[in-house]
Amino acid sequence: MQIISLDIHALPTLPPLALTIGNYDGVHLGHQALLSALIDDASSMSLASAVMVFEPQPREFFSPQNPPPRLTSLPEKAAQIAKLGIDYLLVASFDEAFRSLSAQDFVQLLNNLTVRHLVLGDDFRFGHDRTGDQAFLLQSGLSVDNLHSVVAAGVRISSSLVRKALADGDLDRAKVLLGRDYAITGEVLHGDKIGRTLDFPTANVALSRQKPALHGVLAADVIAYRDGQKIDWQALGTGGVAGLSAGSLFGAASIGLRPSVNGKDWRLEVHLPEFSGDLYGVTLQVIFRHFLHSERHYDSLAALKSGIEQDVQALLDWRDGQMI
Repeated sequence: MQIISLDIHALPTLPPLALTIGNYDGVHLGHQALLSALIDDASSMSLASAVMVFEPQPREFFSPQNPPPRLTSLPEKAAQIAKLGIDYLLVASFDEAFRSLSAQDFVQLLNNLTVRHLVLGDDFRFGHDRTGDQAFLLQSGLSVDNLHSVVAAGVRISSSLVRKALADGDLDRAKVLLGRDYAITGEVLHGDKIGRTLDFPTANVALSRQKPALHGVLAADVIAYRDGQKIDWQALGTGGVAGLSAGSLFGAASIGLRPSVNGKDWRLEVHLPEFSGDLYGVTLQVIFRHFLHSERHYDSLAALKSGIEQDVQALLDWRDGQMI
């Protein structure tokens, strides 16, 4: 899949396209059904398949001080979309110029991008006045396939529903909606190194989002990558407890603001029991398996250390129970 940063003032030269448009945050089962339909339509019409997404996502642009929790960073989103066999990912910069496009301007943009066919959800609207809809597109001469939302157990699958499941710590529900375990992937960065002073060193994994959708203390399988290639843990260090999935180490993960140390920013920190090695610059995929509890405030570092010790042991006990 080719990823293209879309500049509305200097458009790329592309083959005739079948296109879908949206945030695709999470790339859940509803999104996957729509993308599958896009690929089928593109194949039958001899078109290339393309997805247009926005960075930042519109609600992040309109409410930068209070954005909605984000399920997937752009690289995570791109990886999931690529797995489905899409040809092009068009990343539109959602700025003042883009959000000011009228419905007619937007249709002209699609024409300039050689879009011949659109596959859209049933609630799709476009243009700064939101007057653009399926009827408008059809009147403009574009072919449109309008899909109904995917329903599971009587409920319309949506990114909002996935966010709600994660906010509740309901990983099983999130997995049903996503069609996979929820995971966060990011590079290991230098942090405050407080964990190592408490004898629980952690990998500080870049979140690449203003606010995560999942908070708390959790069990995780952790897989290591470098330059997009999976790495054997033995090449990175020694020891470690095997995770539940092949090639993973078991991790005790914490996602939150770290109130016990007066933290101000969201962090994903992962402790790998019994592992010793240098992970800086390595990319970790943290696959969440079990929610233990929400983030807690401790009155002292001694209390924090005791709390971490109890959490790690509880998570290891849970892991051992899964291996029986």
